[in-house]
Amino acid sequence: MTSVNTNRAFTNLAAALLLCSAASAQTANSQTINIGAITSLTGRFATFGKMQKAGFQVAIDEINAAGGLDGQKVKLLLEDDASDTNKALAAAEKLLNQKVPLIIGSYSSGITKPLSQYMARQNVPLLVATAVDETITKPGNAYTFRVNNQSSVYAQSLLTFVKNQNAQTPGSIKSVAVLTSNDAFGKSVYTDLTTLFAKAGLQVVAKDTYDQGLTDFRPILNRYKALAPDAVMIASYEQDAVAVAKQIKEVGLKPKFLAGIATGFALPNFLTGAGSAADNMLVAMVWNADVTYPGAKNLETRLKKALGGEAPSQHAAQSYAAMLAAAEAIKVGGNDPEKVREALTKVNLKTAFGPVNFRDYGGYQNQNAVVGLVTQVQAGQFVTVAPASAAKGKLVEPK
Repeated sequence: MTSVNTNRAFTNLAAALLLCSAASAQTANSQTINIGAITSLTGRFATFGKMQKAGFQVAIDEINAAGGLDGQKVKLLLEDDASDTNKALAAAEKLLNQKVPLIIGSYSSGITKPLSQYMARQNVPLLVATAVDETITKPGNAYTFRVNNQSSVYAQSLLTFVKNQNAQTPGSIKSVAVLTSNDAFGKSVYTDLTTLFAKAGLQVVAKDTYDQGLTDFRPILNRYKALAPDAVMIASYEQDAVAVAKQIKEVGLKPKFLAGIATGFALPNFLTGAGSAADNMLVAMVWNADVTYPGAKNLETRLKKALGGEAPSQHAAQSYAAMLAAAEAIKVGGNDPEKVREALTKVNLKTAFGPVNFRDYGGYQNQNAVVGLVTQVQAGQFVTVAPASAAKGKLVEPK
């Protein structure tokens, strides 16, 4: 009998310990709020993914240092899409199985567009931090919200710059050549540039796209040299941006203004990779370390630390703002995706990236309005030169 009672006691003790362990785990989980995100940690977009990861983590550290969300710590569930659409969709399914009420992602437009469509079918919000393809939010859908700008912001900021130059020196820029990558991002920019500049009365003397993998741009650039456009505008990813800039210098193409459209041109790696070929080049972007938004300099310092000393690009700042917006919506909506979606429609934040307020306008749905900047590469740094309200330096005209 004693042996039976002893075994029974051990059994009861083990059961009690299991119950305590389960209760403890449940308590721990209830004190943590998971936010899902997808980006390209590997593959051709890995440099951008690294920037996004830093932005996410800096925002989460800031939120948790301030006490979390109503006392609950925020945890990042980050998935790698390996720069591949199918892997991004699989990553989204994995995160949804973990019951996240929202997902931030992905980096590129080509991946983000189908991801937004998938998330809308699941009735779970997708918060876009970096992808710029116009069609992601125009017409968009009720479950897709974009913190960053649409591609036309880049084209419009460069067009405004050109108009200002022509106002100061009438007729100084009459013709433009356009070269973009042949993907969702490039096609969107291509449409914006060729359409807006033509409507403004400028002559688009050349408009070209190139496929991924092209390394020799010299035949295109030599054709541009013969056409002698006043301005050349290019949209490329990381490796392409450096190659194009170097080959422009090599063939002796010397437009009055050479402009890159964010993405690869906005990375610190472009400055080091292109070297002197980047001198005086214009780069359209929406965030630079010299912006005047409150806290921007402090954000740059924290992002740089998170990147191991590397200077942050706009992609890190955009992702930081996206995480703040996600946390704000989850604070209101909890773990209910529909309530989080509703909360996103009411988000109104002032961040070091800029204001975040999703609204419908001009055919866009759930789109944040972002101010476009024109920077110039001066002494190996991006210096904001337009618009005048944001300029931190004077334009250096190429000789």
